[in-house]
Amino acid sequence: MDWDPDTQAMLKVAAGDKQAFAWLFDRHHASVARFAFRFVGDAARAEELTQDIFVKLYRHARSYKPTAKFKTFLFRVATNHCLNEMRRGEYRVARLTAEAPAEEDVGAMRMPGPEGDRPDQALSGRELEAAVGLALKDLSDRERAAFTMCRFEGMAYRDIAEALEASEAAVKSLIHRATLAVARRIEALQAGTVPARSRA
Repeated sequence: MDWDPDTQAMLKVAAGDKQAFAWLFDRHHASVARFAFRFVGDAARAEELTQDIFVKLYRHARSYKPTAKFKTFLFRVATNHCLNEMRRGEYRVARLTAEAPAEEDVGAMRMPGPEGDRPDQALSGRELEAAVGLALKDLSDRERAAFTMCRFEGMAYRDIAEALEASEAAVKSLIHRATLAVARRIEALQAGTVPARSRA
């Protein structure tokens, strides 16, 4: 079977090829770090989580079965690891601050998409980032995961569903609710009001 380059590399990792693992790490490190950052809101901790995720990936490489795209598999591992971290409760409130991350931490984390007559077009990049950060704070862990994979990583609903081990309909619902929450936060920022949090 013709596997994509990521899957080929992971199969090599499963056979003990460390160079293939280094290649995968270089290729996907930034995406996983961005994803982890959306959970813990702290660049240093996100990097620690990213290292943990890749260590887990390497340790369990021999049991890898290419039943889905490699990126989907990787984000399933990342999602489970981040959700477990959040369940511990250590970072739920303390790390997701109302402040936007430092410019150097943001990197490529800005929301992609064409500029136009969107309601957020009057906001600076930093204001927009802060609004999104506040909105993400109010989301459930699964809403945050689904929204991040869709909006920041450009993953398809089907792949997100596989990563979250959910149906596509459930993923669409998660993303819809998350998108509404983000939009409300951006509108409130523009209006100079602070919306009630959707969750305590």
